[in-house]
Amino acid sequence: MRLAMIALAATALVAACAEATAGQPTVPPATAPPAEEAAPAMSATQFTRIDGQPLDLTALGAKAILVVNTASRCGYTPQYAGLQKLYDANRADGLIVIGVPSNDFGGQEPGSEEDVKAFCEINYGVTFPLTKKYAVTGAGQHPFYKAAITTLGEPALPKWNFHKILVSADGTPLKAYPSSVKPEDPRLAADIEAALGI
Repeated sequence: MRLAMIALAATALVAACAEATAGQPTVPPATAPPAEEAAPAMSATQFTRIDGQPLDLTALGAKAILVVNTASRCGYTPQYAGLQKLYDANRADGLIVIGVPSNDFGGQEPGSEEDVKAFCEINYGVTFPLTKKYAVTGAGQHPFYKAAITTLGEPALPKWNFHKILVSADGTPLKAYPSSVKPEDPRLAADIEAALGI
């Protein structure tokens, strides 16, 4: 008799619990949070423009590209004018000049992207594409420079601001030039013409 009463009480308790939880929201079982996706590695041809937009060397529709690491407070800074003239003279034939601002040498590009953009436009009338600031040497070196060094060897490693690398339409580095080679240098002009097929 006592066992029957205990069983009856247990049944009543279960029924009461079921009634109390009826209509309550169902709590889904705990699940592990989704794993964070690793940021995709930047390729050797991918940069970010100074205005934040993506820039891929292979998507520019160029026949040849001249990539130049730049700085606003360098003895070579007046080369901006020559680079703009080079761009204007050869753009219709398929040349694109890319300026890559960098603070790697002498701290000569300390400002923000906005500062760099304004400086180039106001002082040199630059209309060719500029990227955001990048390291061109050292541990944080942009992959473009790593790939260029692999292809061209030591000459592709920038030693100072306004080092230049001529690149084919598919992003393959063709030749590197030290900072002392000016945009109007006949050797550079000849190599650009050859790359453009003119």
